Amino acid sequence: MKQISNMTIKRKLLAVILLIAFIFCILCGRLLYVEVISSYSLQQKAIDEWTRDLPLSAKRGEIYDRNGVTLASSKTEYTLYIRPNALREHDKVARLIAETLQMDYNYVYKKVMKKGVSEVKVASHVPHDKMATIKLANLAGVYFATSNSRVYQYGDFMSQLLGFTNVDNVGQTGIEQYYNNYLSGVDGKILHETDLVGNEIKGGKSRFLPAIDGSNIYLTIDYNIQSYAESAVKDAMMQYNAKEASCIIMNVKTGELYAYAKAPSFDLNNIPRDDLDSLFSNSKISMVSSVYEPGSTFKILTSAIGLEENAFDNNHRFYCPGYRMIDNQRIKCWKTIGHGSQTFGEGIQNSCNCVFMDIATKVGTKKMYEYFDKFGLTRKTGIDIKGETTGLLLKEENVKNVDIARIGFGQAIAVTPIRLLSAVASVVNGGYMVTPTLVKEVRDKDNIINMLKPRGEQLISKETSQLMCEYLENVVTKGGGKNAYVEGYRIGGKTGTAQKYQDGAIASGKYISSFIGIAPIDDPEFALLMIVDEPEGYKYYGSLVAAPYAHDIFSNIFAYRNIPPVTTGEKLPPITMPDLTGMSITQAVTSLKDLGLTYECHGDNGKVIYQFPAPGAIIDKNTLTFFEIG
Repeated sequence: MKQISNMTIKRKLLAVILLIAFIFCILCGRLLYVEVISSYSLQQKAIDEWTRDLPLSAKRGEIYDRNGVTLASSKTEYTLYIRPNALREHDKVARLIAETLQMDYNYVYKKVMKKGVSEVKVASHVPHDKMATIKLANLAGVYFATSNSRVYQYGDFMSQLLGFTNVDNVGQTGIEQYYNNYLSGVDGKILHETDLVGNEIKGGKSRFLPAIDGSNIYLTIDYNIQSYAESAVKDAMMQYNAKEASCIIMNVKTGELYAYAKAPSFDLNNIPRDDLDSLFSNSKISMVSSVYEPGSTFKILTSAIGLEENAFDNNHRFYCPGYRMIDNQRIKCWKTIGHGSQTFGEGIQNSCNCVFMDIATKVGTKKMYEYFDKFGLTRKTGIDIKGETTGLLLKEENVKNVDIARIGFGQAIAVTPIRLLSAVASVVNGGYMVTPTLVKEVRDKDNIINMLKPRGEQLISKETSQLMCEYLENVVTKGGGKNAYVEGYRIGGKTGTAQKYQDGAIASGKYISSFIGIAPIDDPEFALLMIVDEPEGYKYYGSLVAAPYAHDIFSNIFAYRNIPPVTTGEKLPPITMPDLTGMSITQAVTSLKDLGLTYECHGDNGKVIYQFPAPGAIIDKNTLTFFEIG
């Protein structure tokens, strides 16, 4: 027999020791994993096995207007659960529940007899009085959990902006969605110790984990101002049988939105979930998610750029024969018979396309695009709502003279309404960029978070801003914005009428009528944008369709805010509107000018076939008149 060497013994002994050490390390590692790394998850599993919990829904935060008017709140409801294994009198329980909640007995009985489950939900949205009746019976195995459902105090009011929640109380659209993390809170629960089959252990411990309610949100919206905008868009929809009408009202100094209304709309307490196409269309926030060709309202920006760049001197006069020839293309002015010779200020009053073509081509594409970038026309504003899109602008390197000329008077460019209004705000507020904001504060029991954004960089000079305010006031007192005038108050504004496109071509008879109003023009606070999409009939000009609603809204705001009139002036004598029917354009213009009336007309060949106001109507010199030639 071979003698085993000491070296071999030592090697084998070392191998055994190493194996034991390795196994020991594995056991220690496993112990470390169980006791430290996985301790929390294992504890949770143990709790799940030996306890049953009742959910406690956190109360969703409320939404208020800037003055504390409740717009959205939560209503406490109850959800009924049963634990079949804990029930003693199945038939009695089923009958009581069915009779109290007016449910089908057979349906309830199947629930209470269900096997293989520890807990069954029987009914949701149980009212408090019904819940109290069932609880008084003190039935073992019958439990209630609290839940909260959303209530909108005014139904069809601010529907797009407020948005709505799903059945689990999670925000789906609007403010409810954007600020869901603030509003939702954290759910709690009550834990009861149970045996292996789910029966509650007599004398067992219970743990209460309280729910943390969501924060409350205070909007920048003013309920009263919002109601004026709501009335305006609903009336515009009815009066003009329009496809859509919307209105935004903003504080030009801070960017706070006082109102956003859109029609058609829907009732937030009765959401049409069975018609998803209609729901999607009517819940869409067009002011941030849709772009449109702004037409003449864009001339406010072109004017400001022209003044900043000294594109003309004070003595310069623009001549409008009714068109401009640019790059061998004939581009018409809206007044095809022309405006004749006019100053820059008169060009703004007349909304003469030729004036703005001249400014844009004189400033040049490079400089115009630098200002477009300053105004952020192709960037998002950063408003606190989901779905914002950017504007559409031709690539600078592809722009020809004819393109920049069209852009100068609001064609060949598309912007969101909120971006346009924000840019206009910077033109009239001293030149500073503002970020539009919908939420003023977020409050919980311990904190108040201010959500307002500071004003941004200065885009144009204070001098240009002051001049623009003067020019825009003249549009309302002397030009196409007369229908927005409120006696005794200084208001500025600009009308817009843009043709719509379909399949790359102009859509016949389809227009977007709009008006931007600023008040009070000597110290601007309110900027208003009223848009009526596809109004029907002869009256499709922004001066006739949209501007009168600015008059109504501003009148209501002045009364609500107790803003006194600043001018008195003499009461204008009444004028009887003449009958223009059958007149030539020259005869109609002469007749209106003799009475001192401002007019707009469409067409340049034929006789008057339509007029507004109607013959015999009693008006004054502040009334803007209109006639159609055909």
